[in-house]
Amino acid sequence: MKPYIETASACGLEWVKSSYSGNNGNCVEVAALPGGGRALRDSKNPSGPMLTFSAEEFGAFVAGARAGEFGQA
Repeated sequence: MKPYIETASACGLEWVKSSYSGNNGNCVEVAALPGGGRALRDSKNPSGPMLTFSAEEFGAFVAGARAGEFGQA
């Protein structure tokens, strides 16, 4: 997986974060990309860099997270 990194503020994407996110500001936001991919950014730095993933890459990440492949936070 080789994510592409660019500045998030210049893209005009609609960003969302989980309803499970607290008010401490340590959140990841996600946006849908054309073609089914996803972009991720740090909610504390909305004009900073974002990581972009294809639909397949993001799907593999979500499946791994659901399966517990990354441990617990």
